[in-house]
Amino acid sequence: MSQPEVRVRYAPSPTGYPHIGNIRTALFNWLFARHTGGRFIVRIEDTDQSRKVEGAVEQILESLRWLGLDWDEGPEAGGDCGPYFQSQRLDRYQRHARRLVESGHAYPCYCSAERLAQMRARMAERKESQRTYDRHCRDLGAEERARLEAQGTVPVIRFRVPESGQTTFHDLIRGDITFANAELDDLVLLKSDGYPTYHLANIVDDHEMGISHVMRADEWLSSTPRHVLLYAASGWTPPLYAHLPMILGPDKSKLSKRHGATALLEYRDEGYLPEAIFNFLALLGWSLDDKTDIIGRADLISSFSLERISRTAAVFDIKKLQWMNGFYIRQCSPGQLAQRALPFFERELPAGVKRPLDLEYLGRVAALLRERAKTLRELPASSGYFFVDEVDYPVDLLLQGGLAVERGRGLLQACVPLLEAVPEFDAASLEAPLRALAEESAVKTGELFGLLRVAVTGRTAAPPLFETMVVLGRERCLGRVRLAAARLAAAGA
Repeated sequence: MSQPEVRVRYAPSPTGYPHIGNIRTALFNWLFARHTGGRFIVRIEDTDQSRKVEGAVEQILESLRWLGLDWDEGPEAGGDCGPYFQSQRLDRYQRHARRLVESGHAYPCYCSAERLAQMRARMAERKESQRTYDRHCRDLGAEERARLEAQGTVPVIRFRVPESGQTTFHDLIRGDITFANAELDDLVLLKSDGYPTYHLANIVDDHEMGISHVMRADEWLSSTPRHVLLYAASGWTPPLYAHLPMILGPDKSKLSKRHGATALLEYRDEGYLPEAIFNFLALLGWSLDDKTDIIGRADLISSFSLERISRTAAVFDIKKLQWMNGFYIRQCSPGQLAQRALPFFERELPAGVKRPLDLEYLGRVAALLRERAKTLRELPASSGYFFVDEVDYPVDLLLQGGLAVERGRGLLQACVPLLEAVPEFDAASLEAPLRALAEESAVKTGELFGLLRVAVTGRTAAPPLFETMVVLGRERCLGRVRLAAARLAAAGA
């Protein structure tokens, strides 16, 4: 007998931009769908119109696209189970709420916000269980309901939760979980404005869209018994549940902005690569083994399983993410790196630098700078000397280690014919004669190389000297060495 098709969904609310924890949920759903040959569905849960953030839907979809999490059904993709915006499905929720009232599993509630606030205050004074509702309207007679509706009171619809017994469900990560029904309140299903709560819309959509597995953050664990009861009241079979472990900061507190938990696309704008974020997020609560950190997309798809999702909280370590991002930066070819780094160079380099930048040259520069870079944004930092004809620096910077003015000038002048004479302007061809010059001149190679580094870059710290000179090119290096010698000559006059 063939297994039923896996259908999972990512159902964000556009009340903000998607952050690390939210996108981790999307990634796990996507990996599970791709591993099993199932379907990954995107559904926008936009029924809370008062909290909807302008542009959030676009940010959600762009975040998925940036990470390469393509969806099989949903906004832009279409599908047989649409519409995929909950705000376009209101009639379905209202119709189902009426059915539940008619079957006795739900009831209209006419309590005002003021009454509910007073009720909760009294409960708090008596230190009673903090239910959100005391079931005041649960058994109102038809006559009383008619009177309240004649007064113009528009009710909400509440679910009639069993007052005794237990509700047990199986979580694919945590095993069997049981809640006492007495701990559950009669939750609102449909608000007085005709919009559903998460609980009603969630089960109606998951049922109608044939969702087989619900993989979501563990903050929804306490809502699951309510959903299981709603499925039973509706005569439907619930999906399988898997509640993903919480993500904590390095200090084991709840992940927050101070730990680096910003909107996903902010990581893109800071210079993180999607493959690094993809790899990093996959390891937040899931592992291949106890030693493998770098795992490519194809291997993650083939290896992913629910059995390897941890029950314990995952720790978000920004330093590990930076290390991983640096690794993926160094895996890029010069051409790839140039394309990816171009926006950062365009933004960071001074206005006087000639544009558009040459991509072939930029690739060589970026490949040289990337060894210590943790993000693409770090690449342009202090790289201006690659893009200008002359570099500016204090003359004293040339005279490191107490080198005399005349001595420094003489060494630079001796470098000129060597740079002119090397047949190939590559690192190996440059290193041999310059080391010989240091020996002949009775100076330490570090002193000569330091002098040259300042002359050609204007800095005391830069990437390896000879590789830097190769990227700068023979003519630019010769011009800068001659200029540095002239500056020392003027300083000594």
